[in-house]
Amino acid sequence: MKQFWVDLRPWNKDIATTAIESGADALVVEKAENVKRLGRITTIAPDGDLVIGKDIAELTITDKASENEAAKKGKNQPVIVTTSDWTVIPLENLVAQSDQIIASVRDENEAAMALTVLEKGVHGILLKTSDPAVVKAVANLIKAQAGTVGLVPFTVTKIHPVGMGDRVCVDTCSMLEDGEGMLMGNTSSAMLLVHAETLENPYVAPRPFRVNAGAVHAYIMLPGGKTAYLSDLAIGGEVMVTDVKGKAHSAIIGRTKIERRPLLLVDAVAGTAKVSLILQNAETIRLVGEDGRAISVVQLKLGDKILGTVLEGGRHFGMAVKETIREK
Repeated sequence: MKQFWVDLRPWNKDIATTAIESGADALVVEKAENVKRLGRITTIAPDGDLVIGKDIAELTITDKASENEAAKKGKNQPVIVTTSDWTVIPLENLVAQSDQIIASVRDENEAAMALTVLEKGVHGILLKTSDPAVVKAVANLIKAQAGTVGLVPFTVTKIHPVGMGDRVCVDTCSMLEDGEGMLMGNTSSAMLLVHAETLENPYVAPRPFRVNAGAVHAYIMLPGGKTAYLSDLAIGGEVMVTDVKGKAHSAIIGRTKIERRPLLLVDAVAGTAKVSLILQNAETIRLVGEDGRAISVVQLKLGDKILGTVLEGGRHFGMAVKETIREK
């Protein structure tokens, strides 16, 4: 997830309040105490959580020498960069050399450009504006930049009850929409899209904040291309929510529930890629068909097409690694 910082030098209470309400990650201020009266958020200030000149560098790019200095500093710490005439070329050069560039911008258009430089984009932006509407617009833009996932149709090859086991429900702090869910898999090389409990059914009321995810051992996709075991998810952490078109955004975990339930194994293939997932064996648990419609696991048939994604297998503490790993 891209970082969203707001520059409050000089202090502007209205902008600070809007930034906090819009989900900003940090505020750059002259006095951290001004922020603490409004809410809990990371402060970047001489008396703040992070200090410019110590934890963070700040530079204006005026020539090649200052650009090189920013690139060098960006290898070890975040660097706030301002370009004197706001041209994209210095940002391209910096993003190519560092993953910690924070671009200073003035509006939504500049933010959009910085977030898409070299397709990768800067690590984050520092917005300086006196207009609360611009803060909200840029916050929405960054949320939309959570990314996309390449979804492909898998053909179901096996549906088999496997007995009792522990499964995890992931309850988020967001109301999910029809067509949204989370990506899970028995291995880290491929995952299936499990639909949120947004749909009406005769047995239980909808829980639009919930995904009945899978067995405790399964991997779940997190923002930033990371994964975690379902059993390791914790309150206040983030999970990635994906819709049927692959558009993704993050959601905060409000609760997880681990309960012993009858389980079902689903295997599927897409070309040479194989995916499997163990889910609760119940009518309310749904995968997503190739047409974008939710399919209950009890109605799933061999040959059905369901959506999932193929990933680079092999993980070390949730990060993709280049090593020989076999997962079955």
